[in-house]
Amino acid sequence: MVQKLDYLHESPSQTAGPYVHIGCTPNFTGIGIYGGDLGTSMKTGPVKGLEIIIRGTVFDGTGTPLRDAMVEIWQPDAAGLFPSANETRGAADPNFVGWGRSPGDMNTGEFIFDTVKPGAVPFPDGRMQAPHITAWIVARGINTGLHTRIYFEDEPEANAADPILSRIEHQNRIPTLLASKQPDGSYRFDVHLQGPNETIFFDM
Repeated sequence: MVQKLDYLHESPSQTAGPYVHIGCTPNFTGIGIYGGDLGTSMKTGPVKGLEIIIRGTVFDGTGTPLRDAMVEIWQPDAAGLFPSANETRGAADPNFVGWGRSPGDMNTGEFIFDTVKPGAVPFPDGRMQAPHITAWIVARGINTGLHTRIYFEDEPEANAADPILSRIEHQNRIPTLLASKQPDGSYRFDVHLQGPNETIFFDM
């Protein structure tokens, strides 16, 4: 006899919302519980390298912006070094924390990061990876945070040689991982949870 698989249902405690962005970034609501939300600023002073702005929106399968999504990013500094005790290749920029958190705007759903363009970091086999940022997305209805990467459209040679991008079977989907340079110098990186432009997510 085939076992029925519908006898257990998800409870609210098994999902990420709908208040994950409020719980992690309470000042975002306008209620100043703390002096500032963790991850709001990635710089503690003058930083080295190219300072950039990354903007984007998380869209659902219908193309509707999610106004309750939250995005976190991790990245190296402009020299490709991480602010970690495990970093053995050199000293990272002391004024750059390498981690940021941004809730989507309550009206437009847009997230924003004021950061630096990351340097290249080595793959475990020694090959250099293209400059990229690791992103984690949570929102109402997402059971487990989604991991993806933000590469840069204006790094074509590095992207072509990247050991992760070169392993993706459907190469026509690589543009979903590329942040595009905007006329004002900022970068745009939208996340599509489903649909024809679905962003590539990684099983971490």
